[in-house]
This record gives sequence, structure tokens and C-alpha cells, in this order.
Amino acid sequence: MSLALGFLIYLVLLFSLSVHECAHAWTAYRLGDPTARYLGRVTLNPIPHIDVVGTVIFPLFMIFGGVPLFGWAKPVPVNPYNLHNPRRDHMWVAAAGPLSNFALCLVGILLYRIFFVETSLGGGSRLLHDFLLYGAILNAVLGTFNLIPIPPLDGGGVIERFLSPAMAQKFEMIKPFGMLILFAFLLLGLLHLIIMPIQALVLFLMTVPL
Repeated sequence: MSLALGFLIYLVLLFSLSVHECAHAWTAYRLGDPTARYLGRVTLNPIPHIDVVGTVIFPLFMIFGGVPLFGWAKPVPVNPYNLHNPRRDHMWVAAAGPLSNFALCLVGILLYRIFFVETSLGGGSRLLHDFLLYGAILNAVLGTFNLIPIPPLDGGGVIERFLSPAMAQKFEMIKPFGMLILFAFLLLGLLHLIIMPIQALVLFLMTVPL
């Protein structure tokens, strides 16, 4: 991978993670919890969202090391006791991040089709082509990955809404081991089995003739 393409992918990832975390913070604020807003997290500026290891070191190493991209941003703090309806609203706060990534993916697909499939408005621009292509794929992968029902991923927060209080309490016990489970999935290639079909679907939607 060229240096220019690697940094383009990284910038797309950085923007996508910022949108993801901003969506969490904005949704929490709209549902009654101003904690993240007071900490300056309702912003698309990537700096407040950066986790040095998960947002900088890991992604850059993986991009230029030729291994499947994996990264994360600083979690958005949420005080559930401030939410209007803690059990219901916590689910929407958790879901907001992945939904924002799916929205970005859809925008990327539509713009790609407009500029490079249905018309030639893109003018053969390699930069625009790669930005939209990797933007759509990365956001589809981020949205899907974060919906895996393993805490502390967003999917864990979504599924808790449908568990009984007793089951939810037991489910919370998994949280300290969540990252270890995810790293095990990564090393065993299980995340690859999830990512590849998503990539194939996005590429199909971007290029299939209407």
C-alpha cells in the first residue's frame, strides 16, 4: 500500500470514529444526559475523541502492516441516571454510533454511484474515488463491528435493553473481558469472516448497474 493511500484510509477512519463518538454524545445530550457535552464530546473535531493506542498507534500499524484494520476511540461517558428513561435511552445512545456509520456508508455509496457509475462527474479523480470507496467500506465495517453483542461494544448496550435485570447484571460481568474476547476473535480470524461479506455487499451496491 502506498503512503498516500494509507494516510487517506487513516483520515477516513479518524473522521468516521469522530462521527461515531459525536453521535453517542449528541444522542445522550438529547435524551437528558449532558455529561459528554460538558466534556466537549459533541463535536466532529477528532482531538477530544482520540485514544492514543486505539486511534493512532493501532490503526497506523495495521494499515501499513497489511493486516485487517482495527481501532477505537475514547469512549463517551454517559450517566444513565440523567437519561429520561435509563433502560430505553441507553439503548438509543449505544445504537447511535453504529447508525451514524451506516448513514455515512449510505452517503458514500450514493455519491460514488453519482460520480463514478451513473455519470462521469468524478472526472477520473483517484483521490475522490478512493475517499468514497474506503469511506463506504470502512463505515459499513465499523457499524457492523460495533453491533457485535459483546460489551463494551455498542451491541452489548443494545442487547441489554432486551434482557431481564438479572440477565443484564450477569451480562455486565463479561465487560472486563470484552477486549480480550475481541482480540481472540481477531487472532483467530473470526472478525475477518464478518468483515469480508460486508465489504463484498458494499462493493456490490456501489457498482451494480441499475
